[in-house]
Amino acid sequence: MQLEKIISISGKPGLYKLVSQVRNGFIIEDISTRKKISIGNSSQVSLLDNIAMFTQEKEVPLFEVFENIAKMSEYKETIAHKSADTDLREFMGKALPNYDKDRVYISDIKKLAQWYNLLNKAGYITPESFVKPEITETEEVVATTEEPVKKAAPKKAAAPKAEKVATPKVKESTKAAKAAPKTANKKQG
Repeated sequence: MQLEKIISISGKPGLYKLVSQVRNGFIIEDISTRKKISIGNSSQVSLLDNIAMFTQEKEVPLFEVFENIAKMSEYKETIAHKSADTDLREFMGKALPNYDKDRVYISDIKKLAQWYNLLNKAGYITPESFVKPEITETEEVVATTEEPVKKAAPKKAAAPKAEKVATPKVKESTKAAKAAPKTANKKQG
């Protein structure tokens, strides 16, 4: 899915694509200009994949709402985010018929329309954008019932241990041992 790494940054207009992570932040790309910049870890980032819209029954992931809008507008641009509030509410009613009118504010609908249009202009809204990889029934059962098995790293062969050899301790006075060579040198000279 193309939309998985799209983010919004608090205080910055537009949407960005996560390119990579660096030691103290992230490298991101503006989806409109394709310009790459870096941001620090302290930036407030929202992954669009983690955002949902309230309905009367549950929360619907934002990408499902985008998909509804895409099908409704035939994968073309939709209503402008600066449209009248009544038009925006009508648009929202078509995109997500049972949305919670008490918890989805007009500012949320404006942001939804703006983001959808930005993604559309950047080429992210296509029928292929919303295709999820197929999982067979067997893979799904295995994925939900088994816990991942961690493989241990292969162990290196241990080096043979060196045998300890006892060395006899000589109990000589250190003064005598140091003095002996000096006296020998004096006799020779």
